[in-house]
Amino acid sequence: MTPPAATRTSARPSRPAFACSECGWTTSKWVGRCGECQEWGTVSESAGPTAGPRTAATSPARTPARPIDQIPVDAARAVPTGVAELDRVLGGGLVPGAVVLLAGEPGVGKSTLLLDVASIAAASGRTVLYVTGEESAGQVRLRAERIGALDPNLLLAAETDLGTVLGHIEATDPYLLVLDSVQTIASAQVEGGPGGVAQVKEVAGAIIAAAKGRDMPVLLVGHVTKDGSVAGPRTLEHLVDVVCQFEGDRHSSLRMVRAVKNRYGATDEVGCFELTETGIVGLADPSGLFLSHTVAETPGTCVTVTLEGRRPLPLEVQSLAVPTTLANPRRTTNGIDSSRVAMILAVMHRFAGLRAEQLDMYISTIGGLRVVEPSADLAIALAAASAVSHRPVSRGTVAIGEVGLSGDLRPVSALGRRLAEAARLGLRRAIVPQASFDALDQVPAGMTVLPAVHVAQAAELALGPADERTGAANR
Repeated sequence: MTPPAATRTSARPSRPAFACSECGWTTSKWVGRCGECQEWGTVSESAGPTAGPRTAATSPARTPARPIDQIPVDAARAVPTGVAELDRVLGGGLVPGAVVLLAGEPGVGKSTLLLDVASIAAASGRTVLYVTGEESAGQVRLRAERIGALDPNLLLAAETDLGTVLGHIEATDPYLLVLDSVQTIASAQVEGGPGGVAQVKEVAGAIIAAAKGRDMPVLLVGHVTKDGSVAGPRTLEHLVDVVCQFEGDRHSSLRMVRAVKNRYGATDEVGCFELTETGIVGLADPSGLFLSHTVAETPGTCVTVTLEGRRPLPLEVQSLAVPTTLANPRRTTNGIDSSRVAMILAVMHRFAGLRAEQLDMYISTIGGLRVVEPSADLAIALAAASAVSHRPVSRGTVAIGEVGLSGDLRPVSALGRRLAEAARLGLRRAIVPQASFDALDQVPAGMTVLPAVHVAQAAELALGPADERTGAANR
C-alpha cells in the first residue's frame, strides 16, 4: 500500500561534488581545469551535500531588537592609525572590531607597512599582537629594528596553528591584531593544508568571530594570484569588512594602496607611499615623483593631471622620435597602454598632420606611474607631436582631455579639481576640452584656460600652426 503523501520521504542518495582548491568553484563531475580560475589540476572530490530536508530550530535572541535611532554609534567610530595615507584609504582609521584584508604581490611592502602601524599603536601604550606565519620571530625583529618599530607593548609570535593563535589572543587581550598572513594559518579541525579553501574559510571565520566579540581591529595580510586578484575563495573578501590592494612596481619606490571594498568609507581613495631603506613613508604630495625638474623647455614632454580615485596626480609624459630604417617602425611604451598610443598616433596622423611613419616612437611616464585614465590622451598626443616637430610645449602648460577616433576632445570628470592641483604646482596655462570648460564653475586664480574642440586645434594652441610644425620637423 502506498504511504500517504504527508509521510513520504525522499531517499535520493547524495551525489559526489568536486571543488577547486584555489578558488572554491564546485561542479558535479570531475574536470581537469577549473571553470572559474582556469587552473589545471586543482579540482578534487569533496564531501557531497547531505540528503534530506533541513529545518532550523528556533532559539531565543541574546539582545532584543531596538529602534535604529537608539543604536549607539560611539563604538563604530574610526580611530586613526597614525599613518595618514592609510587612514585616507580606510575612511579615517580602524573601526573597533573591523577586519581589514591587505593584499599585494610579494615584496611590495605589506609587512613593513603593517609593522609600522602596529608600532605606532603600541607606542600609545596599548597592547598589539603581531602573529607571523611566514617568517621567524628573529626576521621580524630585524625588520622592526631597521624601521624603528621596537616597543615593549608590541608582542610578537611566530605561529601557524589557529588554536595557538586564538590562545595568544585570549592570553594577551590585544587592542590590535596583525596576522601575516591568513594563507599560512591552518586549523587542526579541518582537513587540507594551509591556504586551501576550507582552511582559509575556517581561519577567517574564527579570527572574525574573535574580532567582533572583543571589538578588536584585525589587519590580515593576503596573497595574490598571477593576475593580481586576492588568492583564495571569494568568500574571504565577503567575510572581511575592508579589502585593500597594495600596488607598486618593484623597480620603483612608489607604492599605492586603494580600497576595493570598504564598509566604513569610500572606495575611491588612494594612499601613496614611498618604500625606502628605513621603512615606508606616506606621501601627502607625491607630485615630485611624477614631474621632472628641468628648467629649460624640452621637446617631447607634456604635463597632465590624472585622477586616482578622488585624488588628482600630476604626471609628465615624455616622447622621443628617432629615424628608422625598419619597414615597421617601433612603438615602445612604458606606463601607457601600447594600443592606446597606437590609436592616438593614428588620430594625430589623420587630423593633425603628424608624420611618424618613418620614425621610431618611444613614449613613457615619469616615476613608474601607470596611466589607465583616458584624460591623459591629449598630453600623449601633444608630447608625440612635440617630439616629431622638435617644438616644445611652453613651460607651465597642462593638457587634459580624452581624444576620440574622430579627433574630437571628449569631456573629462572633475576638471576643477585637476586645474586646482595644476595651479598649486605653478602651472599657469591649461588646454582642456570645450565641453568640460563650459561646465566649469570657477577657474583657479592666475591660470589661463584654453578650450578646444578638436585635437588639431589643441596642437595649434600648444605648438603653433601645422605648417610651422612641419617645417620644424623637416629641419
